[in-house]
This record gives sequence, structure tokens and C-alpha cells, in this order.
Amino acid sequence: MLPFHVVTYNDRMEFTLPELEQAINYWRSLRPSTGDECALSPEVNALASVYALMIFHQARSVSLDTLPSATRQLLESWRSRAA
Repeated sequence: MLPFHVVTYNDRMEFTLPELEQAINYWRSLRPSTGDECALSPEVNALASVYALMIFHQARSVSLDTLPSATRQLLESWRSRAA
């Protein structure tokens, strides 16, 4: 389980829930659901797992250094394109 904590400001080493939602939507547009079961792409699935844990823990943000490297790379890739 990832450690979550609440922060007031985003120091760019943290991702907020709204940023994570934007990143999920970005990756969904690049890699939409597939098949009859509408399975999520691996990218979206990785981000959705973090999103679910944030909701469960009522976290407003998550630190990049607490995330698996593949998930961190997805978020950093989205952030670089969104900037």
C-alpha cells in the first residue's frame, strides 16, 4: 500500500487528485479501452490504481517518490506534455 499524506501546496514532486484525473484522461485518449469487456490499457490501469487508493485514503496528493517507477514515468510524461 502506498503512503499518503495531505499537503497544502503542490511542490511539483507531488501529484494532486485533479492532476491525476487529467493524466488518466490524457492516457485514456492515447490508449482507449479495448475489447468487449472495455479493458483499461496498462497505462490507465496503473494510474487508476493510484487514484483508487487516493480516494480510499482521502488523500489530496501523492508524492512521486512513493510510486512505482512505471507509474511515475507515466505521470511525468503527462506533466511534460501538459506544461
